[in-house]
Amino acid sequence: MIASSPSDEPRRPGDAARRSGPALEAMFRFIVWLIPTLDKLPRSQKFLLGDRIQATALDVFERLIEATYSKARERPLSDANLGLEKLRFLFRVCAELHYLDLRRYEHAARMLDEIGRMVGGWIKANRAAQG
Repeated sequence: MIASSPSDEPRRPGDAARRSGPALEAMFRFIVWLIPTLDKLPRSQKFLLGDRIQATALDVFERLIEATYSKARERPLSDANLGLEKLRFLFRVCAELHYLDLRRYEHAARMLDEIGRMVGGWIKANRAAQG
């Protein structure tokens, strides 16, 4: 019997994100949670706040991918950090208007804080490495 190599193992969704770093993986998990959550917004807001939140989250995700695979990390990390702050405020608006229940708002806030800490640490490490 031939032993299987790691490359012979079946790939699961998210494997690539897990190999790419904790901030990117956390953002991946956030987006997987976010998309069905936005479907629960009132119809009148799905295409306003919902679309803005989803587009901002996907933009942050793309900036983290750029930072992962680029040597010039400062700009994409800074842009990702700004996008996370925008998301915090957009979720706060949703909570204030009672478009999201408290449980979902708290979950989003915890996830965004976790991702923000990772991105902040990445920015500091990147600056230290540059001198």
